[in-house]
Order: sequence, then C-alpha cells, then structure tokens
Amino acid sequence: MNIKQLETFVTVANQLSFTKASEEMFITQSSVSKIIKSLEEELSVQLFHRTPQIQLTDAGKELYRHSLDVLSMLNNIPIEIGNLSKLKKGMVRIGIPPIIGSSFFPAVIGSFKAKYPDIDIRLTEVGSKVIIDELEKGNLDVGIVCSYPSDRDGYHIYPLVKSQLMVGVHVDNPLAERDILSFGDLRDEGFVLFKEDFSLYDSIIEGCTQSGFSPNIICNSSQKDFILEMVASRMGITCLPHITCAHVNDHSIRFVPLENPKIYLNLLITWKRNRYLSYASREWIRFTSDALDIRLEI
Repeated sequence: MNIKQLETFVTVANQLSFTKASEEMFITQSSVSKIIKSLEEELSVQLFHRTPQIQLTDAGKELYRHSLDVLSMLNNIPIEIGNLSKLKKGMVRIGIPPIIGSSFFPAVIGSFKAKYPDIDIRLTEVGSKVIIDELEKGNLDVGIVCSYPSDRDGYHIYPLVKSQLMVGVHVDNPLAERDILSFGDLRDEGFVLFKEDFSLYDSIIEGCTQSGFSPNIICNSSQKDFILEMVASRMGITCLPHITCAHVNDHSIRFVPLENPKIYLNLLITWKRNRYLSYASREWIRFTSDALDIRLEI
C-alpha cells in the first residue's frame, strides 16, 4: 500500500465517481480503476459497490477513516518540521455556524491574529451538520457546533455556552406584548428559519411537532441578517438563541423567551479524536479556551 493508492481511494470516495476522481487527479479513468483494483487485491476486500451507483463498502468506510488520518499527518509534516519550536506559520481551518459567528469569536480570533500574525485562519460559516461532516472528511481542523456529533466517541467535545431559545417577532405583532411564549402560541405564525443543515432547524421542528402542529415555513436561509430583515419586514417570526439576540440592534424586533418546552442551544467546540492536529490548531484551541475561561485537554 502506498500514498498514491490512498490519495486515489480518498478522491474516489469523496466524489463517488471514477470519472470525477480522474478529472480531479488529472489521470485517466482507467488508471484510477487500476489503482483501486490493485488496492482491493492487496487488502483482499472490496472497497466499493459499483452498481447501480458507487458506494463505499463497510471495509471501504473503515479504510476511508484511516486514510484521512494518514494523509492529514503527511500533509502537515513540512509545516510542522519547519515550525516545531516557534509558531511562526501554519493554518487553522475552523467551522463556525453563522448563527453565532458574530457573537464573541471575532474578538478571540482578532486577539489570536495579533499574537500570531503569520498563522492563517480559514473560517467556514456553515450549519453544524455540515461542520461535523467536514471535520469527518478532514476538511476542517476545529468546529464550533450547536449539536453533538452522532459518533461522540470519535470526537473531543467541550461545552462553551448554553443559550436559551428566543422568539423574534416584529414589535407590531401581538406576540411582542407577551413576556413568555410557548410553541403552541406560534401555531398560526409564518416561520423564517435557518436551513435544514443547521441543527437549530431540527430543534424548532421537533418543538412544533411536540406541540401538535407543523410550522408554516415561509423561507429558509443560511444568513442570519436576511432572516432578521424578513422579521423586521413583518414577513414572519424566527427563533434564535439568546446569545445571538443580544447582539441584534434592530428596535423593530422584540425577542421573547420560549417556554414549554424550554429549548437551549448548546454551543460546543469539537475536533476529531485520534487524528493529527497541527501545532497551530492546538495553539488556537488553547488560546480560545483561555479567552473563554474553559478548561480543555488537548
């Protein structure tokens, strides 16, 4: 088994297509097929179900998991050897949900960059489900998420913030006069929500379902500002964690605590267990834990 085989295997697994893998690697499709075939013969297992469409076998899924770890370590060797004693260079790839990105992380990241100006911070703003998927694939180093990964044993997970869910309504909406709201009170309202790849979406749908109705969803968006503009334009209501509401300065929107059931957004910091983590990534985690006054084991 060699690195070329693993790189080819991972590319096919990511694309689920021999043709697309060959295009990405700039080699012929027949070469890709031969490499995968030789790897299967060497391991004496089938790595892909090839009909009706390409899918990883159980053995393929296991090899994929280990291959990501091996390739991640190899890709980081040049940087780590050159910067072992001093954190002069490096890169940290961080996933942050847009729902909390503007709350307190800009200040943390700004302070980190002031201390380590040559470390490249790559921020990806997507929903928690996508962040966990990208961590699994090795495309992100650290994730700030609002839900636990399904494979909890495969991740380091530390709580950061627990924030109650609030209902955002236009001040002219009769609901704005209430001190507390329940999901039942929202039955006749139109909802403006984050997209389905946000874990908050699942929590809201579940809360409505438990209250005996399916929400009337007017639109979904991945942008918090757009959602707030929709509410400010009287197009519907939304549900956001208190940590986010506290930074909204639009006086046409009022946020009312949601009870019965009371739902909390649990903000977590997570990264893959048993996968190589660069010195720059480890230092960012340490720096962030000190800034937020939490105790992490790295």
